Amino acid sequence: MRAAAKLNRVQSNVTTRIRQLEEHVGARLFRREGRNIRLSAEGHKLLGYAGRLLQLADEAVSEMRTGKPRGVFRLGSLESTAGSRLPPLLSRYHAMFPEVIVELATGTTGALIKRLANFEIEAAFVSEPFCVPQLQARAVFEEQLVLVTSRIVGELSGPADLRSSTLIAFAQGCSYRKRVEEWLATEDIVPDRVLEFASYQAMIACVAAGTGFAVVPRSVLSDLRSSKGIRQHDLPKQYALSRTHLVWNGEVSPALNGLISLFVDTREKPNLRRHGARFEKASI
Repeated sequence: MRAAAKLNRVQSNVTTRIRQLEEHVGARLFRREGRNIRLSAEGHKLLGYAGRLLQLADEAVSEMRTGKPRGVFRLGSLESTAGSRLPPLLSRYHAMFPEVIVELATGTTGALIKRLANFEIEAAFVSEPFCVPQLQARAVFEEQLVLVTSRIVGELSGPADLRSSTLIAFAQGCSYRKRVEEWLATEDIVPDRVLEFASYQAMIACVAAGTGFAVVPRSVLSDLRSSKGIRQHDLPKQYALSRTHLVWNGEVSPALNGLISLFVDTREKPNLRRHGARFEKASI
């Protein structure tokens, strides 16, 4: 009776709701002791979950009202960016937003954009070229791509010098691989063989052993021991310069907004672009 009065409901309505809840969870939540009822062991367990759910709801409302980032932030990145660019950036981010837990996933540009479309991640660092309707982006890093071979290979005059060589690269969907394939195609060169790897360390070690050639950002080479056994070759400017973009799909959450703020001059607003049928360049 007291519960019904507190809830401003008739007794029969409260009894019916309890019975429906017990049927839904498949357990007896109350035990009757004479004219009184008490929570069962299962009822105490459900009460704990209910308290956590109410607390989470309060946190959600608080975050929406204050805009303070918290919770899990699922972020994607190219492996090169994760290894050479993100450590100091994520260190700053953690210092500014300690209540955010960053879950980082790496992959090729194509794979990351697919995960964005499926809402498996909230944002990602990808490389040019890419073209996705309704995708928002901000250019954040500029990379210098170089072609690498073993040290026994001499100077290269053009794609024809690599006619019988093996291309070492990430899987299809890698924008750097697309660039080198476009460069080779200018002289109708198609690699006799392609070896696909999932890490730059393995790729560079394979190149140093004389297996083939690869195209990588210059920024990743300084951290790889095996890079001492390779020779770097400059690419034509239109293939060598590549920009990394932070991209996202849909509304900007407080956690993502916090990341974007690290790239924005406090005197300026973010320079945001949409990527529709044609790729639009956004200034760094």
